Amino acid sequence: MTECALEEATELPAAHRPVPRIVWRGRALPEDTRSVPEEVPVAVTYNGSSHAVMMASPADLEDFAVGFSLTERIVGSPADILSIDIVAFDRGVEARLWIDEACNKRLSQRRRTLAGPTGCGLCGVDSLSEVLIEPKTVSSGARFQPADMMGAMASLATGQRLFHETRAVHGAALFTQDHGIVAVREDLGRHNALDKLVGAAARQKFPVSSSIVLMTSRISVELVQKCAVLGAPMLMAVSAPTSLAVATAEAAGITLVGVARRDGFEVFTHPQRVDFSE
Repeated sequence: MTECALEEATELPAAHRPVPRIVWRGRALPEDTRSVPEEVPVAVTYNGSSHAVMMASPADLEDFAVGFSLTERIVGSPADILSIDIVAFDRGVEARLWIDEACNKRLSQRRRTLAGPTGCGLCGVDSLSEVLIEPKTVSSGARFQPADMMGAMASLATGQRLFHETRAVHGAALFTQDHGIVAVREDLGRHNALDKLVGAAARQKFPVSSSIVLMTSRISVELVQKCAVLGAPMLMAVSAPTSLAVATAEAAGITLVGVARRDGFEVFTHPQRVDFSE
């Protein structure tokens, strides 16, 4: 996405908008509208060079830019990011980041460009070594009561404003033992939603050593890797994990909890963090 090819817009698009529809429920009902989420290409650039284009929801894009930079290992901390500009164009958005020269030098050595469809977390990765990296080890003595875990998942649903408007996006939330849910981020793709959450937590310096990352999706290996970057000791989601996600969580010291429904959940790794004595 280049500035010479696109006309700059005055503001970012809204996260959702109404579209006309005809509903059939045994019979056709009068035409009305349904609110649907916006989906736009978001180009991420570093020091003036394009790096990635992702299809995403146009909300919380500064959080997304920071989280993406951290989970892609482009920067080591938000302090490595010198500035961020979110620029709207007629057909998309650019997240323009200026990063520390040492980070930019490392990036130039492994430069790649990816075009990611909604929810894709691995498009453009050049080698298996980039996918199967050894995760950061999360060390935490935090323990959680099952009732608190179930309450946290219920709170995630009530905090998803865009989902309630559209019924078409994923959510990621950070639950802490002392403050409950401190942040909720949403996007069409589960990877983007989690990147936004990672960015929000890093920018606002939320405590993560006794936290749970809550997701409304299945658990893939990339989500576990992102949680390891964040440093959260538990990842809990409504659906089941993949085998590689389980193996990666075991290696990373992350408690993996899946199939979290109204009647309970399933623990796949490091169950010592769940207090089953209640």
